[in-house]
Amino acid sequence: MTTSLRSLLFVPGGRGDRIAKVGRFGADGVVLDLEDAVAVADKDSARATVVEALATLDVPDGTTVLVRVNAPGSPWFVEDVAAVTGTRADGVVLPKLEHVDQLDGLNGMPVVGGLETALGVADARPLLAEGAERGLIGAYFGAEDFIADMGGRRTADGTEVLYARSRVALAARLAGVSALDQVVTAVRDDDAFRRDAEQARALGYPGKLCIHPSQVALAHEIFTPSEAEITHARRVLEASETGVGLLDGEMVDDVHVRMARATLARARPTP
Repeated sequence: MTTSLRSLLFVPGGRGDRIAKVGRFGADGVVLDLEDAVAVADKDSARATVVEALATLDVPDGTTVLVRVNAPGSPWFVEDVAAVTGTRADGVVLPKLEHVDQLDGLNGMPVVGGLETALGVADARPLLAEGAERGLIGAYFGAEDFIADMGGRRTADGTEVLYARSRVALAARLAGVSALDQVVTAVRDDDAFRRDAEQARALGYPGKLCIHPSQVALAHEIFTPSEAEITHARRVLEASETGVGLLDGEMVDDVHVRMARATLARARPTP
């Protein structure tokens, strides 16, 4: 995961039929999930399915392929890590990251850590800063597990997780690792996904977790700068380089230049 992902699409690890199709949807990254998407009774068979699928997985060039293992301390963690080691997976997703020492048992594989507990979110900055020196390449905010751990309630406007989302985005930025925002569980509600993704982008997230193929194109639309934004960014840089202090009646200063460069860095074709 060398660049920020606009979309990270999860597929149940026990569903070989769905894994075989996951490359069709154009996601920047895919996750073969051995954790939440697999029932306890099916953990061992799902692990075998994922290992077999990785050997023949057909995804577009440049697609990041990850496996979400079960949490450290669970009965399946050690076997999950051993099974994934040496496969074509680009790394692992580690759920419920709370202590940096949890990164040590992953055989040197790159890690995307889940900040989805009260402790994980509270310690987000030191976790990600120290983790970046020990193989951590990204992080995601998991709202559902976080609220369950807090004993809270989910609401339509999501104000109950705004602080936590902001904290994770800030910590990731300071640590220099990529960040991905929470899932939207209403998979048939495109408007809800758009609203949530727009807020995530405003908070500084470059991308979003997706749990349904239909969410991928929406994520790319929102997290890829529009032609108008790209044009404006270029004009800002031109004004700065030529010494013009105003653009369309507004001052051009260093912060606008940095924002323009960030916009152009995110620009790429939308599938």
